[in-house]
Amino acid sequence: MNIASRAKTSKVAARPLGLALANKGNLELTFIGAGSAFSKKYFQNNLLIVKGQTHVLVDCGSRAPEALSLLGLRVSQIDRFLITHTHADHIGGLEEVMLTNRFVAHRKPRIILTGKLQKILWDQSLRGGASWNEVVDGQPLGFGDFWDPERPRRVKDADREYSVWSEGDLEIGLFRTKHIPDSSAGWEDSFPSYGLLIDQRVLFTSDTRFDRDLVVSMDAAHSLETIFHDCQFYKGGVHASLEELTRLPAKIKAKTWLMHYGDAMEDKRQAIKEAGFAGFAEEWATYSF
Repeated sequence: MNIASRAKTSKVAARPLGLALANKGNLELTFIGAGSAFSKKYFQNNLLIVKGQTHVLVDCGSRAPEALSLLGLRVSQIDRFLITHTHADHIGGLEEVMLTNRFVAHRKPRIILTGKLQKILWDQSLRGGASWNEVVDGQPLGFGDFWDPERPRRVKDADREYSVWSEGDLEIGLFRTKHIPDSSAGWEDSFPSYGLLIDQRVLFTSDTRFDRDLVVSMDAAHSLETIFHDCQFYKGGVHASLEELTRLPAKIKAKTWLMHYGDAMEDKRQAIKEAGFAGFAEEWATYSF
């Protein structure tokens, strides 16, 4: 039986009033970008989640402020961010977010991340460009001067490291992925990197190498409506390859949209159609549930 994704898709047009940051209560996922780290055509794989009065920007890569601007949004309008890991296509725009909010908008946005990831993010990525812009009481600025951190709640006895954050009717589960280094055997010995389970109905892998057990077990546990999975067009490296993803069960491929792809995406449309995938997730497309 052919089981297709139940997501309803619409294309977002840039407009002066901006992309809506609230709705009537349905779950809406808009790709601010859908390309890989080095894509020149499709921005970077960052996602805006909106449900009711709650919105969360999942990752903010180096080109995210530009993409948001084209959609009519300023980075200072985003109330809450969620960071999956510290590659530049996921956190490269955060310096602009911090400096704009502190020195122009005079506000502190909220950020969802574990304590472990916060330390890595600040010490290894953000401190150099942000800390010494101001000295307060003889001390350079710290993470808490720019951000209001929110900790997801750790779930005990989960199959892998798993935490849950929620507000209103929106729930986001964060699970560890097998991303980097390319030599890691599994999520346990991988550098901290997280995928998302959104409202227990949508799987968003963010960045991971091929992990069949993750996708199959998540689908079995939650009867997923839609899966967004990162995809590269070559073997090796630190992302699931198209060839590997074709080995997934047919019923799973039918509801899987591929994201985080390279600039050769258009040349692969026929191949993914023949392989039985739902399609490519596209920048500025909104998926409604």
